[in-house]
Amino acid sequence: MRELNADGEAKLTDFTRPTYLAMLDELGKELGADGLEKLAPDERPNELRLALAGKKALIIFDNLETLPEDERTRLFQFLSRLPEGNKAIVTSRRRTDVDARIVRLDRLARDEALQLVNELATRNTRLNRTSQQERDSLYAITHGNPLFIRWIAGQLGREGSQCRTIAEACAFIDKAPKGNDPLEYIFGDLLETFTADETKVLAALTYFSLPAKLQWIADMTALPERQAETALEDLTDRSILISNLESRTFLLPPLTAKFIRTLRPEAVTQTGDALTDRAYALVMQYGGGSKDYEKFPMLDADWGFISAALPRLLTGDSDRLHTVSSELYQFLNFTGRWDDWLWFSEQAETRALAADDKENAGWNAFRTGMIYYFRNQPDEVLACAARATEHWQNSTPRNKAIAIQLRGLGHKLNKDYSAAIAAHREALEIRRSISPESLDVAISLNDLAEAEHANKDYPAAERDFREALRIAKKNNYKEGVAEITGNLAELALDREQWAEAESLAREALALAEKVGRQELIASDCHRIAKALLKQSGSTASFKLALQEALSLSRRAVEIYTRLRSPYLQSAQETLAEIEARSASL
Repeated sequence: MRELNADGEAKLTDFTRPTYLAMLDELGKELGADGLEKLAPDERPNELRLALAGKKALIIFDNLETLPEDERTRLFQFLSRLPEGNKAIVTSRRRTDVDARIVRLDRLARDEALQLVNELATRNTRLNRTSQQERDSLYAITHGNPLFIRWIAGQLGREGSQCRTIAEACAFIDKAPKGNDPLEYIFGDLLETFTADETKVLAALTYFSLPAKLQWIADMTALPERQAETALEDLTDRSILISNLESRTFLLPPLTAKFIRTLRPEAVTQTGDALTDRAYALVMQYGGGSKDYEKFPMLDADWGFISAALPRLLTGDSDRLHTVSSELYQFLNFTGRWDDWLWFSEQAETRALAADDKENAGWNAFRTGMIYYFRNQPDEVLACAARATEHWQNSTPRNKAIAIQLRGLGHKLNKDYSAAIAAHREALEIRRSISPESLDVAISLNDLAEAEHANKDYPAAERDFREALRIAKKNNYKEGVAEITGNLAELALDREQWAEAESLAREALALAEKVGRQELIASDCHRIAKALLKQSGSTASFKLALQEALSLSRRAVEIYTRLRSPYLQSAQETLAEIEARSASL
């Protein structure tokens, strides 16, 4: 009855038949059974069936979803009684339970979709000028839906269109005029067919950009798991979802999610509230500081669920937001989710400033600065330190010491070691005045020793590392003990004390494994590998040592690659040296 092209929806009149009986009449004409329309309606099916007897016809009925349900049922009844030798193909976007072989046409695979784009580009000069990256983006946005691909490509250079790039054409969907909305065209008539359960699970899936677990959907919809699974499977059968039934995960394509958000805002809000509440409960149960690292694997298992809630947490209750920011800080650090940590901390700082909440703005500036420190970006670290200092002008001495500490870290990255040492001594003095042997004091001593180490003042560095280690152990600061022990191993490496470096790095790795902080694990693997490489011995024992060094070095490279760490290049160089040495033996 209608089709969608680049200019919008167009009604079809020729070559269409709007009713079941009209379709039978048309089929009769194709078979030469003229006058079929003159018969009484209840006589026509059997007359047509007799006309098909002895023939070998392939009959195709296209877009059957346009028929009312009772007429679709009558047509299927007719097709089920076709005389032997005749076949029929029916296309429809609505699943119907009939006695037939059902073939589900899913989205186009990437290569197939790009072939379609290449074909369209032969007739569209603007599309022809697009890069491979833009065409890949088109596939990702449309999720391989050929109608979406044709429509978006058709907007490029169309008369009256302001779209000059694929990105602009995709953005145009958000403000597509009535009569030229591909989302409405594809999904509009399906919307009313969704059951209450199907609407709930669809609304829940709008929050996920990666496949969502069945349990998450059940939690958000308050549906029993089996009931939610039934709704998800039914939607999968109708090609509305992308599913992995083996892993019980489900994904709603982005454009479909956009349509559901627009047309079913109440259901989306309701499931979003449930998502936020459940995510907050998980963070409060399993998050926390470094002393709670044993709980982090539970949080890790549901991170896809929690991360989907972060945008809503950023716009929701401010107290809840900043509680989550505090509780997730160490988890994101330990598991190496630095990109998530950076984005969330920056957004949380902006939100705090908008509410004139200087205390939480300072904390989020500090957390942002620490990510930049781990990634060796000194200018950004110093900028964050300046913001934290400004936010905390009227705050506690402890907070002021934290801002000074961050400034010292920035100076160390800039190789301004005298400024770094001065800043860390200032922070240490403040912290000692609050509590002489606190966890904070251990942190400041470690920072000071790292700056002294970088400045090649090895005796001072060892002295302060040892004192930091003593206080960390006294406070049962397990993460700190692991980090400081690793720093002592690094110091031994620079002093060419290979055996001591190996022993300290092995001790540090065992501690880091228990804590689970990925960056420390990578550092210690790298240190052991370097120590083993530098030590001499018998050929047989050295070969065994090199095999272990190779395994550890590869692990360090794998973790550093995932973290996008600035130490990746050094680890890769060590790995290359070990591989070359192994090959020469």
